[in-house]
Amino acid sequence: MLLSTGCCPSRVDVEDSSVSHGELTASKLLFILARLETEMKSFEELYCEKDSAMDEIKKWQSASERKITLLPVELEKGKKQLVDLQVTTRSTLGAVAFETGGILIHQGWLRILGSGHPHLPRSITSWNQQCALNRMLLVADDVIGGFFAINGGMFPDSVGGIWYFAPDSLAWEDLEIGYTDFLHWAMTGDIHTFYETFFWTDWEKDVSELKGNEMFAIYPFLWSKEARELTMDGCSKKPVPALEIWEMSKNGV
Repeated sequence: MLLSTGCCPSRVDVEDSSVSHGELTASKLLFILARLETEMKSFEELYCEKDSAMDEIKKWQSASERKITLLPVELEKGKKQLVDLQVTTRSTLGAVAFETGGILIHQGWLRILGSGHPHLPRSITSWNQQCALNRMLLVADDVIGGFFAINGGMFPDSVGGIWYFAPDSLAWEDLEIGYTDFLHWAMTGDIHTFYETFFWTDWEKDVSELKGNEMFAIYPFLWSKEARELTMDGCSKKPVPALEIWEMSKNGV
């Protein structure tokens, strides 16, 4: 069950929780986050031509009723991302990292990080290096300043699971799902319930004009009493660099 706190939308149950494509173990994730320089596997050892999770991801894209864009990848960037993360293309994370420049979901409301693309110029590793978040791996975010990360030990519970940094509480929430189920939910699940109080009139137009390295600075701040007394239509929204939103959020604004 996804959690509900404060004025956040109801965190919906994620269907098909049995979906699994080489999910990361806690020990494997800790290895990734530590970036150990010994016994690093080569690209050839990590690339699985005949058993890539991308086949399943494309099925989710075809089955979805929302707009989903798999951004094309530059081969060398994909290779580097795979080696940096030390996961295989059999895993969902590895397939996204190697075979996409990222994934834009719901007109770009949700951005799943990959190896980087002009429309989403943040790779998984470059973004995590910028954000310098200890024992968490940032893998996705939304346009309103919410961040999704794999817990690599920051929290003792649900190590290896997806956590959400909610902009309306400035707190991490355990979504109680792994990366594969998270991506499946983002592409085919009920994100409208998850974000039900955060859409606004003409949000599609505003989001379509937002760059992949930007988010909306929303005022009053979503965690404030003033914002809770307004609808999203009553809040101002200004495009600013995503890193600026991250720095503000982690410092409690």
